[in-house]
Amino acid sequence: MHYKELDESEQRRLHDATYLNLATFRRDGTVVRTPVWFAEADGFLWVFTAGTAGKVKRLANDPRCEIARCDAWGGHLGPWITVFGERIGNGESEKRGYRALRAKYGWQMMLTDMLSRLSGRFHQRAMLRIRPGPDETFPDD
Repeated sequence: MHYKELDESEQRRLHDATYLNLATFRRDGTVVRTPVWFAEADGFLWVFTAGTAGKVKRLANDPRCEIARCDAWGGHLGPWITVFGERIGNGESEKRGYRALRAKYGWQMMLTDMLSRLSGRFHQRAMLRIRPGPDETFPDD
Protein backbone atom coordinates (compact mmCIF):
# COMPACT_ATOMS: atom_id res chain seq x y z
CA MET A 1 0.00 0.00 0.00
CA HIS A 2 1.25 3.44 -0.78
CA TYR A 3 0.49 6.46 1.37
CA LYS A 4 1.40 9.77 -0.22
CA GLU A 5 1.57 11.37 3.25
CA LEU A 6 4.50 9.14 4.26
CA ASP A 7 8.08 9.15 3.11
CA GLU A 8 9.61 5.86 1.99
CA SER A 9 11.24 5.05 5.34
CA GLU A 10 7.99 5.61 7.27
CA GLN A 11 6.10 3.44 4.77
CA ARG A 12 8.64 0.66 5.40
CA ARG A 13 8.22 1.06 9.20
CA LEU A 14 4.44 0.86 8.81
CA HIS A 15 4.73 -2.25 6.64
CA ASP A 16 7.05 -3.93 9.20
CA ALA A 17 5.06 -2.91 12.30
CA THR A 18 3.51 -5.59 14.49
CA TYR A 19 0.60 -3.49 15.69
CA LEU A 20 -1.56 -0.86 14.09
CA ASN A 21 -3.65 1.63 16.02
CA LEU A 22 -7.04 1.76 14.29
CA ALA A 23 -9.01 4.90 15.13
CA THR A 24 -12.71 4.84 14.28
CA PHE A 25 -15.31 7.52 14.90
CA ARG A 26 -18.51 7.44 16.92
CA ARG A 27 -21.57 9.22 15.55
CA ASP A 28 -20.79 12.22 17.76
CA GLY A 29 -17.26 12.42 16.32
CA THR A 30 -15.47 10.94 19.34
CA VAL A 31 -12.37 8.99 18.32
CA VAL A 32 -11.94 5.42 19.59
CA ARG A 33 -8.46 3.96 19.15
CA THR A 34 -7.72 0.24 19.26
CA PRO A 35 -4.42 -1.62 18.72
CA VAL A 36 -4.88 -4.47 16.23
CA TRP A 37 -2.90 -7.01 14.29
CA PHE A 38 -2.86 -6.28 10.57
CA ALA A 39 -1.42 -7.59 7.35
CA GLU A 40 -0.96 -6.10 3.93
CA ALA A 41 -2.09 -7.92 0.78
CA ASP A 42 -3.66 -7.06 -2.58
CA GLY A 43 -3.23 -3.33 -1.92
CA PHE A 44 -5.27 -3.42 1.28
CA LEU A 45 -4.66 -3.76 4.99
CA TRP A 46 -6.53 -6.65 6.61
CA VAL A 47 -7.67 -6.71 10.26
CA PHE A 48 -9.78 -9.31 12.05
CA THR A 49 -11.90 -8.64 15.09
CA ALA A 50 -14.98 -9.86 16.91
CA GLY A 51 -18.05 -9.38 14.73
CA THR A 52 -19.81 -7.48 17.50
CA ALA A 53 -16.86 -5.17 18.23
CA GLY A 54 -17.57 -1.47 18.37
CA LYS A 55 -15.11 -0.73 15.57
CA VAL A 56 -17.21 -2.86 13.20
CA LYS A 57 -20.33 -0.87 14.02
CA ARG A 58 -18.50 2.45 13.78
CA LEU A 59 -17.04 1.59 10.35
CA ALA A 60 -20.53 0.65 9.13
CA ASN A 61 -21.68 4.17 10.06
CA ASP A 62 -18.56 6.01 8.87
CA PRO A 63 -15.92 4.21 6.76
CA ARG A 64 -13.39 6.97 7.44
CA CYS A 65 -10.78 5.93 9.98
CA GLU A 66 -7.16 6.63 10.88
CA ILE A 67 -4.18 4.36 11.36
CA ALA A 68 -0.77 4.73 12.99
CA ARG A 69 1.99 2.34 13.99
CA CYS A 70 1.71 1.52 17.67
CA ASP A 71 2.89 -0.75 20.45
CA ALA A 72 0.76 -3.55 21.93
CA TRP A 73 -0.94 -1.09 24.29
CA GLY A 74 -1.89 1.41 21.59
CA GLY A 75 0.87 3.97 22.20
CA HIS A 76 1.33 5.43 18.76
CA LEU A 77 4.77 5.30 17.19
CA GLY A 78 4.17 6.99 13.87
CA PRO A 79 2.02 9.62 12.19
CA TRP A 80 -1.72 9.23 11.83
CA ILE A 81 -2.98 8.55 8.30
CA THR A 82 -6.59 8.89 7.17
CA VAL A 83 -7.86 5.72 5.48
CA PHE A 84 -11.21 4.05 4.77
CA GLY A 85 -12.44 0.66 5.94
CA GLU A 86 -15.29 -1.78 5.66
CA ARG A 87 -16.36 -5.15 6.95
CA ILE A 88 -16.33 -7.86 4.33
CA GLY A 89 -18.43 -10.98 4.29
CA ASN A 90 -17.43 -14.56 3.76
CA GLY A 91 -15.76 -15.24 0.48
CA GLU A 92 -12.46 -15.18 -1.33
CA SER A 93 -11.54 -11.73 0.02
CA GLU A 94 -11.93 -12.90 3.60
CA LYS A 95 -9.72 -15.91 2.82
CA ARG A 96 -7.05 -13.62 1.33
CA GLY A 97 -7.16 -11.54 4.51
CA TYR A 98 -6.66 -14.58 6.73
CA ARG A 99 -3.84 -15.90 4.51
CA ALA A 100 -2.06 -12.55 4.81
CA LEU A 101 -2.48 -12.49 8.60
CA ARG A 102 -1.27 -16.10 8.96
CA ALA A 103 1.75 -15.36 6.76
CA LYS A 104 2.68 -12.33 8.89
CA TYR A 105 1.97 -13.67 12.39
CA GLY A 106 2.69 -17.38 11.84
CA TRP A 107 2.24 -19.55 14.93
CA GLN A 108 0.67 -16.68 16.89
CA MET A 109 -2.18 -16.38 14.38
CA MET A 110 -2.52 -20.16 14.16
CA LEU A 111 -2.82 -20.37 17.95
CA THR A 112 -5.33 -17.52 17.99
CA ASP A 113 -7.38 -19.28 15.30
CA MET A 114 -7.26 -22.58 17.18
CA LEU A 115 -8.38 -21.02 20.47
CA SER A 116 -11.09 -19.10 18.66
CA ARG A 117 -12.37 -22.30 17.04
CA LEU A 118 -12.32 -24.18 20.36
CA SER A 119 -14.31 -21.42 22.04
CA GLY A 120 -16.82 -21.31 19.17
CA ARG A 121 -16.01 -17.71 18.30
CA PHE A 122 -14.14 -18.20 15.03
CA HIS A 123 -17.25 -17.82 12.86
CA GLN A 124 -18.34 -14.79 14.84
CA ARG A 125 -15.30 -12.82 13.67
CA ALA A 126 -15.33 -9.94 11.22
CA MET A 127 -12.67 -9.25 8.60
CA LEU A 128 -11.99 -5.59 7.95
CA ARG A 129 -10.44 -4.35 4.72
CA ILE A 130 -8.76 -0.93 4.75
CA ARG A 131 -7.85 1.15 1.70
CA PRO A 132 -5.66 4.24 1.56
CA GLY A 133 -7.99 6.74 -0.09
CA PRO A 134 -11.63 7.72 -0.58
CA ASP A 135 -11.40 7.62 -4.38
CA GLU A 136 -10.42 4.00 -4.46
CA THR A 137 -13.20 1.47 -4.53
CA PHE A 138 -13.33 -1.99 -3.07
CA PRO A 139 -13.52 -4.73 -5.67
CA ASP A 140 -16.66 -6.83 -5.54
CA ASP A 141 -16.32 -10.27 -3.97
